[in-house]
Amino acid sequence: MAERVLVVEDDSRLAEMLSEYLGQAGFRITVAAAGAAALRRLTAEPPYDAVVLDLMLPDMDGLDVCREIRTRSDTPVLMLTARGDAIDRIIGLELGADDYLPKPFEPRELLARLRAVLRRRFPASAAAHALLHFGRLDIDAAARAVLLDGVRRELTSYQFDLLLVLAENAGRVLSREALMDKVKGEQLEAFDRSIDVHVSRIRAAIEDDPKKPRRVITVRGAGYVFAKAQD
Repeated sequence: MAERVLVVEDDSRLAEMLSEYLGQAGFRITVAAAGAAALRRLTAEPPYDAVVLDLMLPDMDGLDVCREIRTRSDTPVLMLTARGDAIDRIIGLELGADDYLPKPFEPRELLARLRAVLRRRFPASAAAHALLHFGRLDIDAAARAVLLDGVRRELTSYQFDLLLVLAENAGRVLSREALMDKVKGEQLEAFDRSIDVHVSRIRAAIEDDPKKPRRVITVRGAGYVFAKAQD
């Protein structure tokens, strides 16, 4: 069955182009031209597999739309932004967006990024059936769940896969570039510091004291390492 994607874009020409291009790639596309309309669709219609969300909307800020989506579901969100300030991208990632793409963009890159976030949500590899146990922390790849002391901790699809890659390579230092390659599965340009934002959210979810992490450790000048020894 074709995966359903909600495109939230008020530029009618761009929305039409995306509908045609993604439709030819096998997706079922629905377009919402405003934030409120998008939220109504997400509430009233069958679940969408992903949302492509423009941050510049006529009725509300796309960041507010992203925040509201994340309070309702873990549906992957791919942000589109014409804003040049990196702070908007950082805020979007902190609010729970899985990836971002600055305008103008190549449709092929949008397609590649969309497929990447969907692969992360619906993994097909044997590794997806693994259960990793680290003291009080459990990572269930099949259920895509993280539990600390038996309590589920909420992460976005991207953050879960980032944590899974780190945990599967426990004790090994991974650079930001290596992490982006492993998680995205694509050789794509990316906002380098987005990894740092996602790591901070992971720490907030699984560390007793995110400011003094004991599980996901920064190795200055090298990257991150998931500690083998867990309490």
